[in-house]
Amino acid sequence: MKKLLDLITETMELAFDELGYEKSYAKVSISNRPDLCEFQCNGAMALAKQLKKAPIEIADSIADKLLDNKMFSEVNAVMPGFLNLKLSTDYLADYLVQMSGDPGRYGCERVEKPKTIRIDYGGPNVAKPLHVGHLRSAVIGESIKRMGIFMGNTMIGDVHIGDWGLQMGLIITELKERKPYLPYFNSTFTDEYPTEAPFTISELEEIYPTASKKSKEDEAYKEKAMQATYDLQHGNRGYQALWRHIIKVSVDDLKRNYKRLNVSFELWKGESDAQPYIPEMVRKMKDAGYAYISEGALVVDVKEETDTKEIPPCMILKSDGASLYNTTDLATIVQRVGSYNPNEIIYVVDKRQDLYFTQIFRCAKKTHLVGDDVKLHFLGFGTMNGKDGKPFKTRDGGVMRLETLLSDIEEKMYEKISENQTMDEEDARKTAAQIALSAIKYGDLSNQASKDYIFDIDRFTSFEGNTGPYILYTIVRVKSILNKYQQAGHSIVGIVPGAACSESEKALQLELARFNGVIEAAYAELAPHRICSYIYDLANALNHFYHETKILAEPDAAKQQSYIALLELTRGVLETCIDVLGFTAPERM
Repeated sequence: MKKLLDLITETMELAFDELGYEKSYAKVSISNRPDLCEFQCNGAMALAKQLKKAPIEIADSIADKLLDNKMFSEVNAVMPGFLNLKLSTDYLADYLVQMSGDPGRYGCERVEKPKTIRIDYGGPNVAKPLHVGHLRSAVIGESIKRMGIFMGNTMIGDVHIGDWGLQMGLIITELKERKPYLPYFNSTFTDEYPTEAPFTISELEEIYPTASKKSKEDEAYKEKAMQATYDLQHGNRGYQALWRHIIKVSVDDLKRNYKRLNVSFELWKGESDAQPYIPEMVRKMKDAGYAYISEGALVVDVKEETDTKEIPPCMILKSDGASLYNTTDLATIVQRVGSYNPNEIIYVVDKRQDLYFTQIFRCAKKTHLVGDDVKLHFLGFGTMNGKDGKPFKTRDGGVMRLETLLSDIEEKMYEKISENQTMDEEDARKTAAQIALSAIKYGDLSNQASKDYIFDIDRFTSFEGNTGPYILYTIVRVKSILNKYQQAGHSIVGIVPGAACSESEKALQLELARFNGVIEAAYAELAPHRICSYIYDLANALNHFYHETKILAEPDAAKQQSYIALLELTRGVLETCIDVLGFTAPERM
């Protein structure tokens, strides 16, 4: 289904062409003065210079040409040469009829050529709890994945956990000091190792920071940890068994926390999965002459003549032959291309990693780890800050665990809905969790991803203003009206063709008609904030219409049926949008 704006532009282009004007000037946009018109075309202004005519004269000729066009109720030429347009209510209603006849998609077409896209939007380390710093990658990445799926692409989400390197050696070393009697540390042990881990997730989360602190204060301890890391990576049987326990316990906990965020991954790969690809990758880089020794390290030059700032070489191996994050990330690209042959790989990562990913992407392209037809995309996000403008912290200055943040907001929402509701405990808790998730996700996604933003719990949990709870409240209001209508013995039908009865009804219809254009633009730009902005405008239009219209009390059955059909379409569009954003609406609040 074509976008409404495209249909209007096509009509305008035809009028321009028939008058002998260049069609390229016929672009139509949504009016920035809705009090004057709904759409506008400024082509006459640009044409005036070319034709050496007064712009108002050109605009008048176009307005006359469109005078009898059934698409418009008004086409006015105004000084100095603008074309102000108002859509015919019949034409608009017919457009909504088509939307209503396409439930679930509402006229939004899938991409012509579907792609396979790998999206990296996790990045947590094992043995450490998720904290608020993990929120943005998870929330933004999940939304982009859902947008891609909605548009018809195959989206493969990869958590890409940090499960390799010194942190593993630190945990093993600390565990050995605490429990030296465990069979994993007995070189003569030949039986099967226990299936149960010798620690819980809580113990593991205490072990790692303790070990990390010791390594910074005790050089001998750090040496032990580095040796344990080496032994692990070179086949120590006991250490590898411990490593598998660490992964299992950590991943189970990560999955539990991501589930609370309504975030999922198709793949639970880690840095360790890329290790087998490193030797061959390095060999090829050397043999092809891309990699060379610089100050003892193996590097690849990635600077380009057009660079306006210095781009350092990409280091592949350190002087001691050890690999780095660079090495692992490049090997991961090899793995991803070999396993799934994606058209594109998207990385949802802190924007401060921009230079790093510039190096990685250039190195991958230069050394032909990926072909020119594979797009590598870095989507950098800004910082989530507290009201003081600094990175969000707990009251005592520590980094807040993500599950703590979720629980705090769920409790806040539970208290709010318990004041005026008669729900039982189970329903109230479930509803509170849904509202809390909308507050967190909408609060984040309504901001442009690349920008820092203030995480204001009081504002985000408000039922008024540009917030997730406000959007959910609007959806619940619509559901309540629809339920009452059905309980009265009526059936909900599709949009009924016919003219809008009021300005607020037409305004709501115009907002609904923007749906497919908004979704397509949001996906093309990887910009979930565009969807948030749209549903806020749509919710406002719905509430304005609701307050000005007697819907359930309307005596004219046909008119009431038309109102209800409009509400049903609004509900469908809003719920489709929030599903793409990654949260859902309760039945009541």
